[in-house]
Amino acid sequence: QSTTATTILLTLLSLFLFAQVFGLSSVAQVVLGKGLTGQYLSINLAFGIGVTLGLHASGGISGGHLNAAITIMEWILGKFDWRHLSAYLIGQFLGSFLAAATVFALYYDNLYYYTGGNFTVTGPTATALIFSTYPSPNISLLGAFFTEFIATVMLVLGVRVIHDERNYPALKGTQPLITGILVLGIGLGMGMNTGYAINPSRDLPPRIFTAVAGWGTEVFTAGKNWWWVPVTAPTLGCLSGALIYKLLIDFHNQPEEEIEKKKEQTDVETS
Repeated sequence: QSTTATTILLTLLSLFLFAQVFGLSSVAQVVLGKGLTGQYLSINLAFGIGVTLGLHASGGISGGHLNAAITIMEWILGKFDWRHLSAYLIGQFLGSFLAAATVFALYYDNLYYYTGGNFTVTGPTATALIFSTYPSPNISLLGAFFTEFIATVMLVLGVRVIHDERNYPALKGTQPLITGILVLGIGLGMGMNTGYAINPSRDLPPRIFTAVAGWGTEVFTAGKNWWWVPVTAPTLGCLSGALIYKLLIDFHNQPEEEIEKKKEQTDVETS
């Protein structure tokens, strides 16, 4: 079990160096390149790659906690104490905030050229969406909330399937890759309405960064005060997904004792 300091550091580095920088920079490239240097698919792929590398970077020590909603869910389920919860959330927040700052610095010249130095949240040269999600203008706030909720339910169901040792888990060592593919699939199928935040720590810290970096407080009021939805809907979606998995799959799994007996029998037969 890692120390609190190491947990913070590893979670921060995994978010900062991999998950967020890959994802946010891919959005910047698509927006600022006006579709000539990337498409929606490239954003999906970049976030999937970022999640995969982030899990590889932090999984062995911190457990790969890249999603604040899943972290809160596991704390509620009693998987760890409040000290580790605090460490994870601080690491996620700082890592995501620094990732936004890094992408801002990386693309500052192009940002300035694209906007003429006027950083806006809405309009023809809006760039706040590079860093945080905003709902489609064609969708209601309730519809957007439901989208984030269902997308996160699917995320948790997928994560549970991948790691459930009593069912049919992914092969050892492939879990980060399959999880990255899971995030890719969610983006491909459920990203149109809201940009699939599915993670408070992916959305809120960059939003705060944009508020202080030139976009102003409109980042919190745009989209009918959208900012709170990527914080609450994924958290509720995680809890609901865990309950659904428990009721529909986990209760029907074989007892661990039977699984151990089968493994022993298989080992004997192999010998």
